[in-house]
Amino acid sequence: MIRRKRKRHITMKALILVGGFGTRLRPLTLSVPKPLVDFANKPMILHQIEALKAIGVTEVVLAINYQPEVMLNFLKDFEAKLGIKITCSQETEPLGTAGPLALARDKLIDDSGEPFFVLNSDVISEYPLKEMIEFHKGHGGEASIMVTKVDEPSKYGVVLMEETTGQVDKFVEKPKLFVGNKINAGIYLLNPSVLDRIELRPTSIEKEVFPKIAAEKKLYAMVLPGFWMDIGQPRDYITGLRLYLDSLRKKSSSKLASGSHIVGNVIVDETAEIGEGCLIGPDVAIGPGCIIEPGVRLSRCTVMRGVRIKKHACISSSIIGWHSTVGQWARVENMTILGEDVHVCDEIYSNGGVVLPHKEIKSSILKPEIVM
Repeated sequence: MIRRKRKRHITMKALILVGGFGTRLRPLTLSVPKPLVDFANKPMILHQIEALKAIGVTEVVLAINYQPEVMLNFLKDFEAKLGIKITCSQETEPLGTAGPLALARDKLIDDSGEPFFVLNSDVISEYPLKEMIEFHKGHGGEASIMVTKVDEPSKYGVVLMEETTGQVDKFVEKPKLFVGNKINAGIYLLNPSVLDRIELRPTSIEKEVFPKIAAEKKLYAMVLPGFWMDIGQPRDYITGLRLYLDSLRKKSSSKLASGSHIVGNVIVDETAEIGEGCLIGPDVAIGPGCIIEPGVRLSRCTVMRGVRIKKHACISSSIIGWHSTVGQWARVENMTILGEDVHVCDEIYSNGGVVLPHKEIKSSILKPEIVM
């Protein structure tokens, strides 16, 4: 009889809170679920999945209550490419930010007893997950959360913590007076025992679960190094792109475009074509198969897959959805969002127009409005 040595293989899991309908990023989310909206030339959620894979996570569970089949079909390709298991845990009713953990309990718990990550799908950062694991193991508490410093803490819930150890004292929701500037960054590392604290019902991890763990002095916060942004709405998406490209410049600047026509940080897919005499940047992403005709000016904008920008058009602080066209000498600015397959005619001006998919714009949009 041969005795086999049992090799203990550590498996690490993660849950990404995908949630609902992505109303704040309409009209882009009328074409795909929000986590599949491109950010810096790849779907938002892929930034997170790649970061998780890089530190050894073997299985990602998507907590979702909307179009799971669309998500899964899309992610099947990436499962093979990245070599990571991706499954869905589907809510039949919205369960808040903690309920989905209870629903996915059986997927998250195995006999390893290892902690698991929970990420909010709208958050973009440098994902220092390796450091977070070390921090978590170092303090020996039950849960770790990332916090980030913000300029206007009154818009958020503020985390009050002991500076040296990171032990969380309490949470203050949207404080009127200044109590601190660290807010919950939506990235957690939790011991499996946290799941015993969560009931299967609509419930909030920030308002119901974490305060109880903090009261028992078992919750610790790590200050996130680098940038952070919740890119769930257009203005923050554009800001997030700037921060992301800035970080890319520091970490792997070879991924950024260069040349006499490029100003600042710009990312261009290798299949995109750029004509003569263009000026592109700063803070621009140009997706696959895009055609940028001669004399075009682009700044602080995202141009998604298959878009054509015609001669001498000027686009700033806007998002141009998949397969749209912007006509010659058109001017598109001030948080204009074009949904999929929108056609802006020549010499049109758009000042903050939000245009639903498959529309043709024949007259100028002079003030921010939704074009149905």
